[in-house]
Amino acid sequence: MNILITGGAGFIGSHLCDRLIAEGNKITVVDNLILGKEENIQHLKDNSQFTFCNCDVLDGEAMKKIFNEGNFDMVYHLAANSDIQKGGTDPSVDYNLTFNTTFKLLGLMRDFNVKKLFFASTSAIFGEATGYIGEDYGPLRPVSNYGAGKLASEAFISAFSSTYGIQTWITRFPNVVGERFTHGVIFDFIKKLRKTPEELEVLGNGEQCKPYIYVKDLIDGIQYVITHTSERFNVFNLGPDSRTKVKEIAQMVIEEMGLNAKIRYTGGDRGWVGDVPEFKYNLDKIHQLGWQTPRTSNEAVRLAIQKGLGK
Repeated sequence: MNILITGGAGFIGSHLCDRLIAEGNKITVVDNLILGKEENIQHLKDNSQFTFCNCDVLDGEAMKKIFNEGNFDMVYHLAANSDIQKGGTDPSVDYNLTFNTTFKLLGLMRDFNVKKLFFASTSAIFGEATGYIGEDYGPLRPVSNYGAGKLASEAFISAFSSTYGIQTWITRFPNVVGERFTHGVIFDFIKKLRKTPEELEVLGNGEQCKPYIYVKDLIDGIQYVITHTSERFNVFNLGPDSRTKVKEIAQMVIEEMGLNAKIRYTGGDRGWVGDVPEFKYNLDKIHQLGWQTPRTSNEAVRLAIQKGLGK
């Protein structure tokens, strides 16, 4: 297939590029490099099936040219502000980078008659929902601007899918970890301990509890969903059955770095405004389709720490 990937130089996007190239597809990546890094895709630059465009999805004229020349069969839309804390400080970040990128992209797909879309969504759309959260859980009340941007994106994708006949696959990610990450709890802990090896500051009380998935396992799940479903509109939760507490991650990072650091908690049930203390997915739908992640949440975290330390 001839595929456009937005955000393809980012943490998850670059791993998706590796997979799609390996499967024999022709890839065009659009990334403004705000969070993405050229080094993530440097190894693909000499591949004749790969094209990189240093471009913002919100640059209408540039994107029209890319679509006009690309003749795309499918779009994978991963471009977004994935730094929830940054979006909490400035709401316009998620309005522009998380929602408006989606809206602009949908318009281009309509105008250039591209009929297949994958969208990377998130557990953040569920807010502080309790219990096992299934795909049809509601009402949806996100507590972060990032979650709101993703939820609004899902709504417009649903409308465009129905109105303009765009076949759509949405997968809702849990916390994703692994090599090439640029932020998140593991990244932050490693950075803090390299600066002050004797003490690790942990935001909140450390009891925050969420599922974590290794990035390459996530890519496997995405591709499995796309190749094993054929409805016009497909939505799936992805992740492991298990979860990991922040205090467990702190201890694993300290162990893998060979330190004897003291852990200092800042207190409270969350790390920042917009943080969700805990959530857990109902994964019956993806399991019935025939896929489950090969690693537990703790195994994914441990592997990601080791990769982050270059082990």
